[in-house]
Amino acid sequence: MSNMKRKVLIKGAGEHASGTAHRLFRCGFTVVMTEVECPRAVRRTVAFCSSVFNGECEVEGVRAKSYHLDDVNILGNLDGNHIPVFIDPECEVRKIWQPDVVIDGRILKRNRDNTIGDAPLVIGYGPGLQAGKDVHYVVETNRGHDLGRIISSGLAAPDTGYPGEIAGQSARRVLRSPASGVLVAQRDIGDIVIPGDVVAVVEGSEIETTIGGVLRGLILPGSAVEPGQKVGDVDPRGKRENCYTISDKARTISGAALEIISAFNAGRNRF
Repeated sequence: MSNMKRKVLIKGAGEHASGTAHRLFRCGFTVVMTEVECPRAVRRTVAFCSSVFNGECEVEGVRAKSYHLDDVNILGNLDGNHIPVFIDPECEVRKIWQPDVVIDGRILKRNRDNTIGDAPLVIGYGPGLQAGKDVHYVVETNRGHDLGRIISSGLAAPDTGYPGEIAGQSARRVLRSPASGVLVAQRDIGDIVIPGDVVAVVEGSEIETTIGGVLRGLILPGSAVEPGQKVGDVDPRGKRENCYTISDKARTISGAALEIISAFNAGRNRF
C-alpha cells in the first residue's frame, strides 16, 4: 500500500467532481480540489464548491473546507478529516503539490488547460478531451448505455446540447436564465414545484418551471448570470431526499475514476 499513488488533484468542485472526490476520499486517497472564485454549480447541496461560499460544507458525511493559495502550506500537513478546496482557477496547486493523479472534473466540453504530462495519470470527464493526447483516459459522461465507459483512445460522445432524460423529461427539467443580470431566488432547493411556479427572477424576467417535481438545484442566489445559462434543475421524480444525495450519474462516473486509478496502481493500465 505504501507504494500506491494516492495524491489526487481534482479540477472543479461541482456535482460530478464532488461525487468523485467523495468516493476517493472514503477509499483512503488524499484528495485536493480547485475551484473558481464564483462557482456556477446548480446542485450546490451535493457540491464541495459550496465551501467557497460558506467556508466549509458537507456532502453525505464528508466535509470540505475552502482555502486560498496563501494557505498552501496546509498541503504538507493534511489531517485527513476533510477535503481542501483551493480557490485556484489556474490550478497553481498542481505545480506545488505535484499530485500522482489529476482529474479534470469540470466537464467544460473542451480542453482548457490539460496536458498528458501534468501527472503520472491524467483523467478527463466528458466531451472535448482526447484520450491519449490531452489526458491518459476519458470517462464518458453522457447518460445512457455508455455512461461511465473508460476511453483509452479518442473522444467521448459529442455534446448533444440536451440534458439527459429523467423520468421522461429532458430539456424541460432545466431552468435557464432569460437575460443578463443578477439572479433573485423565489424558491429554495428542496421545494416542491408545479408547472407555472416562478423559481427565480433575473432583471424583472421570471423563470418559471414547465413541469412539476422538486427543485433539485439552483445556482447561488445573487449570482451574475447570462442569457441561456443553466440556473436550475427540476427533478420530476419529486423525491426531496434526492436533493441532498449524490446522483446515480455522479456515482457511475466516480466508479470509473476509481477503476482507472486502482488499475494504474496495480500496473494494469489497459482498458
